[in-house]
Amino acid sequence: MAWIEVGPGDVTASRFAVSPLIEVTSALGVLAGRLEVGPLDPWVRRARPAFRALMEDPSVRALAYLRRRGGYMADFVTPPPERVHITLDEQLAQVRATPLELARYELAQNRAGLPAPDAGVRTVLDSPDVVPLLATALGRAFAALIAPDWPTIRTIFERDLLYRAGRLAVYGWAEALAGLSPRVHWHPSETGGMIELAALDGPRTSLNGAGLLFLPSVFTDLGYSTEPPWQNTLSYRARGVAALWFRDAPPNDGLPKLIGRTRADVLRALDEPTTTTRLTALLNMSLGNVGDHLAVLRDCGLVARDRYGRAVLYRRTELGDALLNSEVPP
Repeated sequence: MAWIEVGPGDVTASRFAVSPLIEVTSALGVLAGRLEVGPLDPWVRRARPAFRALMEDPSVRALAYLRRRGGYMADFVTPPPERVHITLDEQLAQVRATPLELARYELAQNRAGLPAPDAGVRTVLDSPDVVPLLATALGRAFAALIAPDWPTIRTIFERDLLYRAGRLAVYGWAEALAGLSPRVHWHPSETGGMIELAALDGPRTSLNGAGLLFLPSVFTDLGYSTEPPWQNTLSYRARGVAALWFRDAPPNDGLPKLIGRTRADVLRALDEPTTTTRLTALLNMSLGNVGDHLAVLRDCGLVARDRYGRAVLYRRTELGDALLNSEVPP
């Protein structure tokens, strides 16, 4: 069990970020059986053909080999994101800038205790060009596994960050951590509190005013790092991951017959307050088309909208929830 001591200044010092490279290496870990599939089974079935093709490349196999279950992975392969909306190209530039000596040191740590790799992987890991080889493999894996779903994944992250950062700023730690994971528990005190991370091994640490880095992910579950360069980083499964395979869900004949299939898709996508821009990315529809369907759903009393500053967020009403929850699987 790990414990994180939180002080009065840690709310304002905390920040949120997303790492495209964490998603790449974690997706490879899931497909290679290094990480738990969890709720990702529909995506795994869809991505497996692309994964099999990628694994013909020994550099990609090396990345999958390094992504061990519950252990250290070379930090230079997944550098901490420097800002919220960092791009893949920016992170790949960080990887390519890694000195060879540092890469070799981290790879030796990573490989300790692992079984011997195949000959192709060993050649890559022992090569003087190991840094550019792994950087190129990361780009290939992103293009094949992540890029087709990146607009949806990015929308999932944006919604999660908007929700959780807002809860932290307005209501504090208890609300920000609520629903993050069944293994996360908040224990308040007069000066701050303690975050309990059940079933995670780790020392008792204190944020000491440095705050916490929240790192949502689609492909990984709960994790906490206290070591540089990932100091005080809490990773967790983002809200709304089911949207990743939303298009693969079996059709339901009842609700689409009543209100139309596209409007049913829009209604299902409103698991939490969402902007029209995010809905367009999530559903791969035009802004005008989404707006037209939202207007009809509002007229029917199934959707409402609220203004928060400059943003207009749409949400399901109680009637919309009741209608959605009344669906009977085919």
